[in-house]
Amino acid sequence: MKKMIKLAAIGAAAGLVLTACADAPADDPTKAPTSGETSTSAGPAIKAVDGFKPCIVSDAGGFDDKSFNQLSYEGLKKAATEFAIDFGEVQSTSDSDFAPNLESLVSTDCSAIVSVGFALSAATVESANANPDLEYILVDDAADNDFNGKTDAPNIKPLLYDTAQAAFLAGYLSAGYSEAGKVGTYGGMPYPTVTIFMDGFKQGVEHYNKVKNANVEVVGFEGGDKGTFTGGFENNQEARNAADSIIDQGVDVILPVGGPIYQAALDSIADSGRDVALIGVDADVFLTDPNTADVILTSIEKKMDVSVYDTIVAAGRGEFDPAAYVGTLENGGVGLAPFHNFEGKIDGALLDEVEALKAEIIAGSVKVTSYLN
Repeated sequence: MKKMIKLAAIGAAAGLVLTACADAPADDPTKAPTSGETSTSAGPAIKAVDGFKPCIVSDAGGFDDKSFNQLSYEGLKKAATEFAIDFGEVQSTSDSDFAPNLESLVSTDCSAIVSVGFALSAATVESANANPDLEYILVDDAADNDFNGKTDAPNIKPLLYDTAQAAFLAGYLSAGYSEAGKVGTYGGMPYPTVTIFMDGFKQGVEHYNKVKNANVEVVGFEGGDKGTFTGGFENNQEARNAADSIIDQGVDVILPVGGPIYQAALDSIADSGRDVALIGVDADVFLTDPNTADVILTSIEKKMDVSVYDTIVAAGRGEFDPAAYVGTLENGGVGLAPFHNFEGKIDGALLDEVEALKAEIIAGSVKVTSYLN
């Protein structure tokens, strides 16, 4: 399992460049400020140990990516606000920024540093080993570059998310919602943190077929690294080609996995002239991108804001625990977003089945496999 995670991280460090976003206006509470450091003015709601200063570095997507960078940033910002302390932040535009960005945070007396995304794994391990008195939080990676079954620095806390569980629910829901008997998915690159969504989705459709004696088809993913991938994480022509290739096969539900590549699916849906429902990932995309309001069925959420917040609060209180965290349906670390405008379009019996299925997954009577188990 961890070997797969590290292979993804090494591949990313070798050349992954996600889409770069412009700095967000500082007065928008859901976006990152443009300055390198933010001060809070409210009185403390919770007490931090003396001198505690949390910091965060993004991957190349930036803190306004409407996805995991932004969610992680919001979690840290909330903790810093409640502590009424300053925090440091720096955005990356490419993988070559990771090491110097981490060093810049170390040099500004950060106590706990959040690295967002598996692409930062190697740089985070190097920085953590060079600064054993600092605390590091690595989002979406086990920090096991040596493939030895444990983190490569004892002062790193990995935050991991078994999104296959929530994607399983989305797959079952999509199969029951589909009138075409075809649902589809495509991804950015075949890294485990991408394919975990696609595989969970496929398992959910297969479970629906088994329970209902149905034959709903999954287009775009066969398993492992076999599927439709754009080759990157940008909303570009490759993303549009992938979305078109899935939609042209007659699906009426589509799951794009890879940050802004879902935007290509929006254009493809509009041009198709058909009713095709979209499923978002990471955040509740209905809220982060109002342009999706008419087509988004639900989103498969990774609650990175919650886990980052909880970890920073613990660190700020002097209770940092480097043991890995794994978000699941049971602990609320992953889940399905509300159905919003589709609430009245989904059969009530199907919704009841999805809720019952969630309980069965938590109880262990329905097994969902992923690289995390």
